[in-house]
Amino acid sequence: MVTAVTVRVPAKVNVQLAVGGLRPDGFHDLANVFLAVGLYDHVTATSADRLTITAEGRDVAGIPLDGTNLAARAAVALAERHGIAPDVHLHIAKDIPVAGGMAGGSADGAGALVACDALWGLGTPPADLLEIAGGLGSDVPFPLLGGAALGVGRGERLTALEVGGAFHWVFALADGGLSTPAVYRECDRLRREQGTGDLAGEVPAPVADPALVAALAAGDAHALAAVLANDLQDAALSLRPDLARTVATGLGAGALAGIVSGSGPTVAFLAAEEEGAAKIAAVLGSCARVAVAPAPGSTVLP
Repeated sequence: MVTAVTVRVPAKVNVQLAVGGLRPDGFHDLANVFLAVGLYDHVTATSADRLTITAEGRDVAGIPLDGTNLAARAAVALAERHGIAPDVHLHIAKDIPVAGGMAGGSADGAGALVACDALWGLGTPPADLLEIAGGLGSDVPFPLLGGAALGVGRGERLTALEVGGAFHWVFALADGGLSTPAVYRECDRLRREQGTGDLAGEVPAPVADPALVAALAAGDAHALAAVLANDLQDAALSLRPDLARTVATGLGAGALAGIVSGSGPTVAFLAAEEEGAAKIAAVLGSCARVAVAPAPGSTVLP
């Protein structure tokens, strides 16, 4: 009888984040090109007589250890789908930055889905796991798949994309986090200020850049660097002006391109090769993390 299951789950970087206008339901339509990177959280599900959650590692003081945690919500949602009690202890070993725009919380939700499904012997079809994940949050489905994918709608409807080679990244972690809803609100405010509107229909519908998709498929770092795009970057820089210095430092150290990851405040730098990534990280100092993409999705460990 299985009494514990550990799942490794990756972080992500948004190589394109195109944001449409504000919808009546409060969300924005997105064209969100995700790329999974080799920074991982580990979620362990252990048999228990009630739902509990613990955590260790990087920035754990910044995550809730109650029913609001996405991992706990994932266990409850999966149990409800199968009509069982969510009796499990979830332990999260964190290495993905908290509130850093790299989907650390969403990764934990995805990891908990896979871990609980295996622990409870449910055999939930992958399409059903993706559906449950989409109900938990826009970024939760992607860590189930890993690799690269285009997310549309709120970002939860995924189409896998081809990646033709390895991409070397350096992530500059910032002190403190940025609230994703706050960054979207700032994006809407800046658009109103600039006269481009914030309602759906007033902002062009978001679409994936064909040149970016082609660069991923070719494994061409130089081509990808030329087309990295994030519609939330101006909003993140407005709320955290110090990030502009980080971007300038990484570019000065030889990065092909630098971009705020998702809603920030982590800044992602794309390097031409492994040696270049190491040099950029050395200049950025202790805040830097090096990782390679693409990374596999949620994986049950032996």
